[in-house]
Amino acid sequence: MEKVKIVLDADVLIHFCEAGRLSMLPEILPEFEHVVLDVVYKEVFPIQNQLDNQIRLLKNIKMETFSPSGEMLFEYAKLSKTRGKGESACMAYCHFNNNVIGSSNIKDIKDYCKLNKITYLTTLDFLYYAYKRGKMTKDECKKFIDDVLTNGSKLPKTDITKYIPETFI
Repeated sequence: MEKVKIVLDADVLIHFCEAGRLSMLPEILPEFEHVVLDVVYKEVFPIQNQLDNQIRLLKNIKMETFSPSGEMLFEYAKLSKTRGKGESACMAYCHFNNNVIGSSNIKDIKDYCKLNKITYLTTLDFLYYAYKRGKMTKDECKKFIDDVLTNGSKLPKTDITKYIPETFI
């Protein structure tokens, strides 16, 4: 039986790279297949070398070509009028394939995902599962968040032991 995919958007990938934990990302929820669409890959130029290692050497993240047709193409075109290409591709892909989106761009994805019953996971959700499953300690989660913020990305500063995800898997 084919695994459900977590289709990763640029922000989650960048956050995990900024914290030096990209290799851990697929280990947090190993029951899912972790996928990057080629559209998103093009958006993450600064971290492509690190991502290439995951895809080609460790083979724990897979690259997929996003080539929508029919209704998916129409949905992608509609979404990309008001959102980024990566988010739009991830949402259209997940909508038509019943997969999970990994994105912290809540303002662009939340309403669409709720309306279309698409499960989404933010960077903090991944940290929550890493903590709950014993893959990271509270201090490691705090350092992760601090590292992401130090590197200039946005991420809510929160105590992972008090964090409650909006969506559960």
